[in-house]
Amino acid sequence: METIKLELDEKKHGAFNLYVDDKKLGEMTVSIKDDVLTVYHTGVEPEAEGKGYAKKLLEEMVSYVRANNMMVIALCPYVHAQFKRHPDEYQDIWKR
Repeated sequence: METIKLELDEKKHGAFNLYVDDKKLGEMTVSIKDDVLTVYHTGVEPEAEGKGYAKKLLEEMVSYVRANNMMVIALCPYVHAQFKRHPDEYQDIWKR
């Protein structure tokens, strides 16, 4: 069973980290400033690829942003591609 935790430092830089049985298998690197969350990178360990973990990280980030009335700057190629591919789904949170 996977768990996703948002882990930030005192400057609000960090990541949504995905763990399976206490082993970190994926991360979405972010920073938060005021009401804007910037996504820099999404990565999944090679042995965990193809299991939908990047999508789960995206869904967790989107839920967090919506719950906190924030906007997203998508510098991460994966997140940017998803936002472009499904603009209707993300238009409320995408800061272009």
